[in-house]
Amino acid sequence: MRYMMKQKMWSLADTFTIKNDQGEDVASVVGQVMSFGDKLTFYDVQNNELAFITQKLMSWGPTYEIYRSGELAAVVKQKLFTFMRTEFTIDVPGPDDLTAEGDFTDHEYFFVRGGGTVATVSKAWFQWTDTYGVELLDSEDAVLILASTVVIDMAASHHEH
Repeated sequence: MRYMMKQKMWSLADTFTIKNDQGEDVASVVGQVMSFGDKLTFYDVQNNELAFITQKLMSWGPTYEIYRSGELAAVVKQKLFTFMRTEFTIDVPGPDDLTAEGDFTDHEYFFVRGGGTVATVSKAWFQWTDTYGVELLDSEDAVLILASTVVIDMAASHHEH
C-alpha cells in the first residue's frame, strides 16, 4: 500500500492530510494548538478517531505515545547516543517492535522489523516540499506506520529548530 502525506504548512498546529495512491483522502491528523507538548488526533474520512498521539514530556530525547481505542499501542522514541546516525524505536506490546532508520529531515527512511524492511518513506516520489510518500507491506498496520511517520516528522522538524 502506498500513501501520500501532506503537511499543511500555514496552519497554527501540525496538520497532515493522508491520501491513498489513487489521490483519495483516507485520513487526517490534526494537532492541538497551544497545548503543553504535542498532541495530535488521527481521524478517518468519517471523523472517527483512529489514534491519539501525545508527547511524553520529561523524558530523554523525543518520546511520543500512540493510543488506539484508549489503549497504548506504541511508544515512539528517538534513540540517543547512536554514533553518526539517528534512529527511532517503535515499541509495541509484544515482540513486534520496529526501528526507523535513514535521513529523517529529508523524509528518506525506512521501518524495519526483525531485520526486514516493512515500510519506506520517501520524498522522491513528489515534487512539493511538504509532501512525501509512505509505502508499506499489505500485512502491516497502516495506522501504526502512518502515525509513527507523523511522530518522526514532528520530532525531526522540532530538532532542526
